[in-house]
Amino acid sequence: MSMESTQITSLQNPRIKNVVKLNKRSVRDEQGVLLVEGYRELRRALENGWKPVELFYCRDLFLGGNENALIEQGRAAGAEIYDCSEPVLRKISYRDRPEGLVAVGPQVRHKLGDIVFRAVPFVVVAESIEKPGNLGTILRSADAAGVDALIVCDRCTDISNPNVVRASIGTLFSVKVVEASTEEAMAWLRERKIRTVAASPHAEQMYTDADFTTGVAVVVGSEQYGLSSRWMTEADVKVRIPMLGQADSLNVASATTILLYEVVRQRS
Repeated sequence: MSMESTQITSLQNPRIKNVVKLNKRSVRDEQGVLLVEGYRELRRALENGWKPVELFYCRDLFLGGNENALIEQGRAAGAEIYDCSEPVLRKISYRDRPEGLVAVGPQVRHKLGDIVFRAVPFVVVAESIEKPGNLGTILRSADAAGVDALIVCDRCTDISNPNVVRASIGTLFSVKVVEASTEEAMAWLRERKIRTVAASPHAEQMYTDADFTTGVAVVVGSEQYGLSSRWMTEADVKVRIPMLGQADSLNVASATTILLYEVVRQRS
């Protein structure tokens, strides 16, 4: 390392105790922070301008040779750097196989007014998504498909949940994520003449037959109940993804990915 790091070997260290507490949503919200663990996640966060407050590392757990450069990047972004013993790093890790890097920093907060369209508007609206893994995977697909923003309505899952960060592989920091009520989101989309496309197994139109070349918001709902009647009633277009086997629906993240790439296909 190019500069000194504070060493921590005690599990009773107050900083370590605080990081452990951050596994609770109430504590994260109270402190306004989130946890980023893992090389790819931290690299993407830093590349997108996230400024960690604390960065904990343990060399014995590193998987590659690029971690030191990442630690220096964290230091340059203003983080306090802590060199931890393996038991200490394992204590603050929420993974079965820690990669030796855990950072604490500000939660990501955006408003509808922060959304900037790169070309023809392309938005995802996710209503009442219950599982952090699904929300993270939707983020990953949104990033890959070049979506302008993800609007989370009536959230069931905490956006700052470590498992959202993990499942998104850090794309939580590359996609604008906005929390809004259904009312706010609908009004905002209408104002900008962005058509809403709702997926339903009961829709008549196949998703490949809908026109996605104009401004579009792909609206997806909870794993258990699908979209609320409000979104289904108000949607400009309803489409279905064919189900040819015995299952009557797809996982919400899988369905979202299929729809997003249909938008990409039509626009390219």
